[in-house]
Amino acid sequence: MRYLVKIFKALSDTNRIRILKMLQVRPLCVCEISSVLGLANSTVSKHLSILKDTDFITDRKENKWVIYSLNKTTIENYVRDLLPLMMEWLPNDSIVRRDVEKVLYVDKDVLCNVSSDLIREVVTG
Repeated sequence: MRYLVKIFKALSDTNRIRILKMLQVRPLCVCEISSVLGLANSTVSKHLSILKDTDFITDRKENKWVIYSLNKTTIENYVRDLLPLMMEWLPNDSIVRRDVEKVLYVDKDVLCNVSSDLIREVVTG
C-alpha cells in the first residue's frame, strides 16, 4: 500500500502532471521543461526526481544533457497501468495544450546553450 500512496502523491501536483503530459510529446531536458513551466531548474529537478523515484520516468545522458522520458517499459504494475490512461487524460485542457505547443517549438540546443551562457556570465561577472 505504501508504494501506491507514493504514486498518488507523485500525481497530486499540477506541475508533475504537466511534466508527464509534456514527456508524452517527446523526451525533454530540464532546461526545456523549466522553460515551458516557467520554473527554476532546481524546482523542476525536484519534480523529476519524484517522478523518477516512482518509476514514471527514466533518464539518459546525451552529451551534456540529461534527457527525461516516460518509462513505458516499467515493471511496476500501478505505473504500467496508469501511464496509458494518463496519455488519454486532459486532451482539451488549455494549460496542457499550451504546454504541448511550447514543447513542439522549444529548441534544446539554443535554449540550454543560452541558459549556460547566462549562468557563466553571471558567475564570472
